[in-house]
Amino acid sequence: MKFTPVRSRVRRAALALSAVAALAFGTAATTTTTGAAAAPAAAKQGPTSVAYIEVNNNSMLNAGKYTLADGGGNVFDVAVIFAANINYDTSTKTAYLHFNENVQRVLDNAATQIRPLQQKGIKVVLSVLGNHQGAGFANFPSQQAASAFAKQLSDTVAEYGLDGIDFDDEYAEYGTNGTAQPNDSSFVHLVTALRANMPDKIISLYNIGPAASRLSYGGVDVSTDFDYAWNPYYGTWQVPGIALPKSKLSPAAVEIGRTSQSTSAALARRTVNEGYGVYLTYNLDGSDRSADVSAFTRELYGSEAVHTP
Repeated sequence: MKFTPVRSRVRRAALALSAVAALAFGTAATTTTTGAAAAPAAAKQGPTSVAYIEVNNNSMLNAGKYTLADGGGNVFDVAVIFAANINYDTSTKTAYLHFNENVQRVLDNAATQIRPLQQKGIKVVLSVLGNHQGAGFANFPSQQAASAFAKQLSDTVAEYGLDGIDFDDEYAEYGTNGTAQPNDSSFVHLVTALRANMPDKIISLYNIGPAASRLSYGGVDVSTDFDYAWNPYYGTWQVPGIALPKSKLSPAAVEIGRTSQSTSAALARRTVNEGYGVYLTYNLDGSDRSADVSAFTRELYGSEAVHTP
C-alpha cells in the first residue's frame, strides 16, 4: 500500500515557553559523495538553521533561496527531505525503507534537487517517519534486524549523495499487523549500526516517540552518536532530553507561516541568549517568506533575510 505522509503538526498545541538559546556556529563547506567539493557558503556567525521541507507539496530548492542581507550567507544550513517511511512487509515480517513518489522524485533528480543546495554549502538530510504499519525504530526484534535497516539507510545516503539521516518516530502505530511493542534495545542497535556505517554523516533526532526515550541499553548510550536533536512542538520552547552539548540542540521550533513572527523572534532571542546552537523550522514553502524568516534571522544573525526566486 502506498501512503503519502502529511505531517499534521497543527495538533501540537503550544507548550509553555521556558528558558534557553545558541552558540556561534559557522557554516562549513560540504563534500558530496560524488567527490565534488561544494563551494563554501559565505561566512555566517550564529546558530545552525534547519529547514524541514514537505516534498509532497514543496521544492527542496526553497531552502537555497534565502540569504542574509548583511554578508550574503545562507539562512539555512541544513535542509531536511520530509519524508521517507519505515514500512512493514507482512509476508516476511520485516521493516523496509520506502519512498513515496514525491520523495523518490527528489532522490532520482538529485542533480537538480539536491546538488544545487550542497553546492551552496547546505547539508541535505533525509527524514524517516513511521507509516501506520506497525514498523518503527523502537521495535526491531534483534540486533540483526536493526542492522539490516541501518544498512538500507546508509546505502540510500551513499547512493543519492545525501548528508545524513533524521529519525522521526511518529505514526508507527506499534502493534499494527501483529508487530511488537517498543523495546529498550531496538533504537540503540539501529543508531549504533548506522553510525558505524556512516561515521562522517549527520544523524539527527526529532525528539518524539518511543525511540527518543530509549537511547541507552546494555551499557551503551547512543546520545553522542547524534549530531543534532530538536524540539518537535512548533511555536514552543523545549530542551530535548538528550545528553548533547547546547551547540547541538534546538529547544526552539517554529512552523514558517503559522508560528507568529513575534514568537519566532522571541524563540530566536532565547536561543542566542541561552547559548544554544540550533534553530529548527518546518514547512518552508515556495512563497516569499522573507518577512517570517527575517523575524528570526534578525535575532540569530543580526540581519534581514533576502528571498531570491
